[in-house]
Amino acid sequence: MTRTVYYTATTLDGFIAGPGHSLDWLLSRESDQEGPMGFATFEKSLGALVMGASTYQWVRDNGGPDAWSYTQPAWVLTHRQLTPYEGADIRFAAADTAEELRALHAEMTAAAGDLDVWVVGGGPVAAQLAGAGLLDEVVVAIAPVTLGAGMPLLPAHVELRVREVAQNGEFACVRYDVVR
Repeated sequence: MTRTVYYTATTLDGFIAGPGHSLDWLLSRESDQEGPMGFATFEKSLGALVMGASTYQWVRDNGGPDAWSYTQPAWVLTHRQLTPYEGADIRFAAADTAEELRALHAEMTAAAGDLDVWVVGGGPVAAQLAGAGLLDEVVVAIAPVTLGAGMPLLPAHVELRVREVAQNGEFACVRYDVVR
């Protein structure tokens, strides 16, 4: 069964990016991509991606024109005109209502087949999906650092149930089911 999973890293005080969308706090940390809740294992479960415009623009700004490494279809929720990566299956769309979001989500899950949909980066997108009853799981790697400000992990009230806890390098990793 296809699940919609918000898989991300956060600081101890709940920020996924610092002021100015900085990820310096994350990129300097040690973890094992093949270890518990590591990205290499998670990546094999993905059939589609969804992200917001800020996450997409961060990849463009920080990785350059060849930084897109995903082969899965991806949706970018935006009202902006963004530059697509040549040859990538990226779909830019707005979802201003829960009904529009549900229609896009149906496209995503159909494209994912038996695999999962990854909510990449943005807490606001995860919050929007949770608010529409479309988010199934949250997987968070918690870094041993605080920032005091930045982009919040999940800016909404979402009830979660712990399913798994592990340590991976410097991170405390927690897998939650979304309680509906």
